[in-house]
Amino acid sequence: MPIILCVLSISLLLALLLSVSVGSTAIPLATIVKVVLNGTRLFHFVPSWDSSIEVIIWNVRMPVVVGSALVGAALAVAGALFQGILRNPLADPFLIGTSSGAALGATLSFILPVAALGTLFPATAVLAFVGAILTVLFVYALARVQGQTPVVTLLLAGVVVNSVLVALQTLLLSLFPRADFPFQALFNWLSGEIAVTSWYPVLIAAVLVLLGLVLALSLTRVLDALALGEESATALGLNVEAWKFGIVVVASLMTAAAVSISGLIGFVGLVTPHVMRLLLGPEHRSLLPASALGGAIFLILADLLSRTVIAPAVLPVGIFTALVGAPFFLFLLRRSKREYRW
Repeated sequence: MPIILCVLSISLLLALLLSVSVGSTAIPLATIVKVVLNGTRLFHFVPSWDSSIEVIIWNVRMPVVVGSALVGAALAVAGALFQGILRNPLADPFLIGTSSGAALGATLSFILPVAALGTLFPATAVLAFVGAILTVLFVYALARVQGQTPVVTLLLAGVVVNSVLVALQTLLLSLFPRADFPFQALFNWLSGEIAVTSWYPVLIAAVLVLLGLVLALSLTRVLDALALGEESATALGLNVEAWKFGIVVVASLMTAAAVSISGLIGFVGLVTPHVMRLLLGPEHRSLLPASALGGAIFLILADLLSRTVIAPAVLPVGIFTALVGAPFFLFLLRRSKREYRW
């Protein structure tokens, strides 16, 4: 396990450097390293590059690349949490309404006559975050019966609420047609796009994602116990309902934070935990950090492809997470030729 985590950490560093390096202006990896080290104030390399290179690195590319890493890690860990709590290999971060709630919030931000809350954080990000969190809490409340939340009821409530919110989103778009409505911007957000133009949204998302990661890592023993089944977990002395609610809140917080700066990016939270579980087994102490690293690498590379395949145009990154992630996962699943293990 330590070897795989070490390899994933080195791969993440290389993916970060590669993504910052590639673009309309190619930047040598050595220059990137020197600029970043200079930024720490602990080193001082005499600049042998144009000052515009530093602007490109710090203000243009780094926010997007760091944002991609945060989103990938958040979605992958949230997917692992939902798969663990629901004991369902098809579970992903958007299963119980997060995506539809975020989409409805984002749609409202395009309809309402507000472009930003203050000047620092876009209204789309704020309303998407709020919509995602409120929807998950609503779904959980609907599924709760006599102090318990059965998994099947939670899944069914999520499916129904998803459908209703998608219908409401379509209704809003039909009732409020405007000649100047930015359909392309909304389409890009719904398709997944790391569209950050400053460090402030990335830093806010980073605080929420890192908090979620710390909380998730503190839940590894609980998740391992829940993997045995709720009756077995109760026999071990766990308050199953309380822990289930706590895990849902942590996973939803991470998903909402990711969605607020990226839109709806599918497959990361489904594929990455599967791949790591096939490599490392079902123990969450190793599965969660590996999923975080793997998800960050996956989304950084997908974002790099989205920016370079038909450059200078940029494709929604969600296209690549599906087109690349799905075939790779199916190949890995077939190649392993062994029964799926929880």
